[in-house]
Amino acid sequence: MLAVRAGKPYLPWHDPREATRLLRYALHREGFTHTYQSSGNGMSVLSVTSELTVWCRKGSFVWNEDGLTVTHPAADPVGAARLVTRHLRRPADERPDETRARGESPPSDSVR
Repeated sequence: MLAVRAGKPYLPWHDPREATRLLRYALHREGFTHTYQSSGNGMSVLSVTSELTVWCRKGSFVWNEDGLTVTHPAADPVGAARLVTRHLRRPADERPDETRARGESPPSDSVR
């Protein structure tokens, strides 16, 4: 249980573990049920698939998509889950050429 000072509102996204837990639950509702979370040293990491890992630190979720770094506020884990899901379920013909050339293609018809 997290320590919370009396008279101070508890904001879950101020704690990376809690924000990542909420992201993980939102992703579970989208069908990504085999995730792994690890937390420590003011940071939390969520492995969604073998190709995608999301970090949470200093109030932001951060992950890489097609060679670009994406950031999203930790205060919106449901929105982050929507973005991650959209990225992972994007059809192969919408991904950059270098991703297709390497054969990196997460399943688009699977709920995993």
